Amino acid sequence: MGDLGFLSKLLDQVQSHSTVIGKIWMTVLFLFRIMVLGAGAESVWGDEQSDFTCNTQQPGCENVCYDWTFPISHIRFWVLQIIFVSTPTLIYLGHAMHIIHQETKLRERLSSPGGNQGCKQPKYTNEKGKVKIKGNLLGSYLTQLIFKIIIESAFIIGQYYLYGFVMVPMFPCSKKPCPFTVECYMSRPTEKTIFIIFMLVVACISLVLNVIEVFYLICSRVRCGSRARTHKMTSAENPASLSSHRWPTEDDSLKQNKMNIELETSQSIGGSLDGAKEEKRLLSGH
Repeated sequence: MGDLGFLSKLLDQVQSHSTVIGKIWMTVLFLFRIMVLGAGAESVWGDEQSDFTCNTQQPGCENVCYDWTFPISHIRFWVLQIIFVSTPTLIYLGHAMHIIHQETKLRERLSSPGGNQGCKQPKYTNEKGKVKIKGNLLGSYLTQLIFKIIIESAFIIGQYYLYGFVMVPMFPCSKKPCPFTVECYMSRPTEKTIFIIFMLVVACISLVLNVIEVFYLICSRVRCGSRARTHKMTSAENPASLSSHRWPTEDDSLKQNKMNIELETSQSIGGSLDGAKEEKRLLSGH
C-alpha cells in the first residue's frame, strides 16, 4: 500500500484547489477507501489462493478454478479503481500548479519597477496564491469530473460482471485439467461480502458527489453569467437611471436663487412701466 500513500500526498494538494463538494469527495477517498483498504480489507483477504480449496487431487485443478473464479483479486481491483479514479484529479492538479506558477511569475514582473506597462493582470489566483475556478480552469475541472464519473461507473459495472456483489461459499468448476465438475470453497465468504458491499457503497457515494459537483459548477456559472448580462443591459439601456436620483448641491441652490431674483426684478419693472402708461393715458384723456 506504499503506492497509495504517495498518491494520498499528491491528492492532499488538491484540497486547496477544489470546491466544497470536491473536498468532501477527497475526504471520502482518504478515509473510506484508501485507509479501509489498507487497514482492513487486505488483512481479510490475505493469501486467498491458499485458502481456496477444491474436492479433487488433480494437479493444477485448483489453480485453474481459482483463476476462472477470480480473474483479478478484489484488493488489486480496488487499488486499480482508486488509481484510475484519482488520475483525472492529478491531471487537474498539474494544470492548476502550472497556472499558479505562471501567475506567480507575472506578479513578480508587475511588482518590479516599470512592470505595470504592457502586462495583463493575474486572472486565476489572488495575492495568497489561492485558485479561482473559472475560465479555462473551470473547463479543466469539469472535464476531470466527467472522466471520474465515467471511470467510477465502469469499475462498478465491471465488479458486478466479474464477481457480483455477494461472495458465495461454494463455486462449481469444470475447467481443464479438472476430470469432472468439482466443488471449490472460499474461506470467510460472509466477511468478504461485507467488505465488498462497503466498498460498493463508498464508490456509489463518490459517484453521486461527482455528479452533484458537476451540476453545482454549471448552475453557479449560469447564475453568474445571467447576473453579468442583466447588469450590462441595465447600464447600456438606461444610463440616465444611474444618475437621475441625486440630492441638490450648493451650486444648484445658488443658480435657483439667482433665477428667482431676476424673475422678481423683471416683474417689478414690468409693473412700473404698465402703471406709468396707465397714468399718462388718464391725464391725456382729461
